[in-house]
Amino acid sequence: MDRTDGDCHSRIGGADVTESSKTTNQAAISRRTAIGGALGGALATLLARPELATAEEGGRQPAALVLLLRGLYQPVVNGPDLSLSKVDLSDGSYSTTKIYPVSGVAGHRNVNEAMGDFYVQFTGTLCAYDIPGGAIAMRFTPRSNTVSVDDGSGGSYLQGTYELRVPEATGRYRSFVGGHNRMVDDLHFLASGDVDEFCVCLISRP
Repeated sequence: MDRTDGDCHSRIGGADVTESSKTTNQAAISRRTAIGGALGGALATLLARPELATAEEGGRQPAALVLLLRGLYQPVVNGPDLSLSKVDLSDGSYSTTKIYPVSGVAGHRNVNEAMGDFYVQFTGTLCAYDIPGGAIAMRFTPRSNTVSVDDGSGGSYLQGTYELRVPEATGRYRSFVGGHNRMVDDLHFLASGDVDEFCVCLISRP
């Protein structure tokens, strides 16, 4: 993410986001309320259509995965080999945070217990999910709708939705290749320089 004084542009996953240093605290609060509603709406959709997130039973693949990304990002120096040809987690461009299950991953239903790792290029277009049973590579598309607002404490929130495509996957998740991921994100860039994630990911097969 590149930042300059005054009006500036942020960049994540290849998407440009316009922000203003003059955003008020009230705007930040209003935006947080809106993103909370969007997160709630995504989960309400899931609950209304439970067949979308049925975990594997008798070898049957789920139609969708719903995952929660949560926690502070850490830089990746020597990352694991996920057997994804498009992702090199040791090239110094990735940061990582934890993945928590919402639905669709067999044997994992406790949303308070981390069960995988998420890797993302803040200045690139690739990311990867390392979850039980395999891994999924994804690429951000230009079809994102986000805005950055001042948090009132020297940092900012990057909030909205991202649209991603799935070019590659391994193990149980091969059937998701060609599929889609909608991220509903509330990403907090703290004044300390840390980045704190809270993002619901709705991942569907083609």
